[in-house]
Parts: sequence; C-alpha cells; structure tokens
Amino acid sequence: MSLPNNAKARKAIPIGTGVLDYFPDAIAAVAEVSRAGNDQHNPGQPLVWSRGKSSDHWDCLLRHGCERGTIDTDGARHSAKLAWRALALLQEELEAAGAPLSRGSRAPGAP
Repeated sequence: MSLPNNAKARKAIPIGTGVLDYFPDAIAAVAEVSRAGNDQHNPGQPLVWSRGKSSDHWDCLLRHGCERGTIDTDGARHSAKLAWRALALLQEELEAAGAPLSRGSRAPGAP
C-alpha cells in the first residue's frame, strides 16, 4: 500500500500521531537494529535494505520471539529484531499485493 493521492484519504492514515507518537522508543530501537544490520551486511555503504541477504523473516521473527525480553549477543533487543522482521514481512506482503518496492530497498541481485 502506498499513500493515496487523495488528500482526504492520505489524512486518514495517521503515521505520526497513530504510530510514531505511540511508539517513539520502539521505533528508535528498530531503526538502530536496521542500522546495525546495514553495518553488518553492507559495511561502509549507505543505509539500504539489501533484500537478497536474508529473506527468512518468518523463521527469524519466531526465533527472536522465543527470546523476547532479552538482549542478543550484539547488544540489541530480540524484540526490536522481531519488530524489524515483522515490518519486513509485512512490507514484502504489501509489495506482492501491488505496492511499489520501498525507497530504501535494493532488490535481490542488485548492486
């Protein structure tokens, strides 16, 4: 799902007040997981979701869920990694249903 072109429909999707304002610390923790993953998989490169590096979101999500409430060996919360994987899974489902490839993504096999 992309944001609609219709102004009224766009205003009905409260990204700031309905998500960011509810979960600012959680979103920051997920963003940190994203940065750390980029540093691991794309050292020295700008932040980008290299989709070809890992696509087993469901299995990873469940594995991190089993360790929710604890800290992984890299210092990140398993719950933050679970949230990142859940967002990745949802994004890919939405794209499969017709949403465009996200701006921060690099398609599998792309440089």
